[in-house]
Amino acid sequence: MTTLDVSGSRAAHDAAVADLRRARAASGPSVQLGKRTSNLFRFGDRDRPAPTVVRLDTSALNGVIGVDPVARTAEVQGMTTYETLVDATLAHGLMPLVVPQLKTITLGGAVTGLGIESTSFRHGLPHESVLEMDVLTPSGELLTVTPEGEYADLFHAFPNSYGTLGYALRLVIELMPVKPYVKLTHHRYPDAKAATAAIVDFCDLSRPGHVDFLDGTVFSPGEQYLTVGEFVDEPMPGARVSDYTGQEVFYRSLQRRPVDHLSVHDYIWRWDPDWFWCSRAFGVQQPWVRRFWPRHLRRSDVYRRLVALDQRYQASNHVRRAFGAPEEEMVVQDVEIPVARIPEFLKVFHRDVRIEPVWLCPVRLRGQRTWPLYPMDPGELYVNVGFWSSVPRVPGKPDAHNRLVEDLVAELGGHKSLYSTVHYDEDEFWARYNGPAYRAVKDRYDPAGRAKDLFSKVTGR
Repeated sequence: MTTLDVSGSRAAHDAAVADLRRARAASGPSVQLGKRTSNLFRFGDRDRPAPTVVRLDTSALNGVIGVDPVARTAEVQGMTTYETLVDATLAHGLMPLVVPQLKTITLGGAVTGLGIESTSFRHGLPHESVLEMDVLTPSGELLTVTPEGEYADLFHAFPNSYGTLGYALRLVIELMPVKPYVKLTHHRYPDAKAATAAIVDFCDLSRPGHVDFLDGTVFSPGEQYLTVGEFVDEPMPGARVSDYTGQEVFYRSLQRRPVDHLSVHDYIWRWDPDWFWCSRAFGVQQPWVRRFWPRHLRRSDVYRRLVALDQRYQASNHVRRAFGAPEEEMVVQDVEIPVARIPEFLKVFHRDVRIEPVWLCPVRLRGQRTWPLYPMDPGELYVNVGFWSSVPRVPGKPDAHNRLVEDLVAELGGHKSLYSTVHYDEDEFWARYNGPAYRAVKDRYDPAGRAKDLFSKVTGR
């Protein structure tokens, strides 16, 4: 395995793990990883930790230990951001099989939570390309877990456990080869039914023509796009290679440019400079603001910190009240819906929630292996629907829109990710997220209950 300079040697990693374990042993029952960034939208637990919570220093666990270009694997520390990981692997003409859309998502976070991107119709979710992990359990044990080994139950229950079963400190993951550029073709559809039929067609891996990447953007019920990406060695003759880190905004190009080209690096991070389309809330898409907003601050982690400050001090709602406008409910969710039910979901969503645009990303499990805490059916094609905005609150029902989404997802046989607000009661939660399977693993690896359980972690109750 080729060791890169980004993090030093395996010996340095082992020393950092030993330091972390000593700090964990010396702390009380309430600990939290001291990560510099977060992509969670449950404000309060990480942004405003309780005084009794000890933050563990993980600054020495945020690099790539090595890349093996022959085996196409990488050995990676758990707090490594995908930005760091991608830089290391692209140097070898490789990339992770699934790279979540935002630069500061960490590999460990994507595995213990859930990640998704435009390769997910081929390669599933990030945890499906993990070969082994070193997990620090709540009881302080350091275990090397694999799909078939002694701790296989922990390996399979780890995805969607959000740190309640332990922290991944080292992971070995599969990689895939890349070409220098990605050619994009944006196909427009008049309604959800037509777009859904096209998703099924593009996701048929036996169809003629090769699709490397696939996602979609819904601007309105009558304006929907699917973006097909294909690795290429060079752009078509006369074609420009676009740059959306400057004045142009990527999602607006879908409406103007039927065919586009990006370097593979810029394709991977095409959504980050504007946090998909959410930078518009800060005026960053206005040309005069964009010119003066420093390029290095046009990043998802910067915008997320601004939202965290607003949530902490409720500044925007204070302003709305001052001008007699209703307060707003934040509706930030990613949900997986069986592909055939997408038109039904979007019909209700457009009518009752009315957030636009909406992101579509097809996903299916990579193989026949199942993951007990996020029970998707092998062979079933789902579509991730992502929506991230706020809407006027319903008087007396501050969570009305989020609860509507949860009920609709359940009605259509889908699932929702847990990185954002969760409103299920406890019985309903455990029915949806396989309470018996979770409890069996929790009892084995955290018998003293040193870490919160999953329900308490994601609801704050």
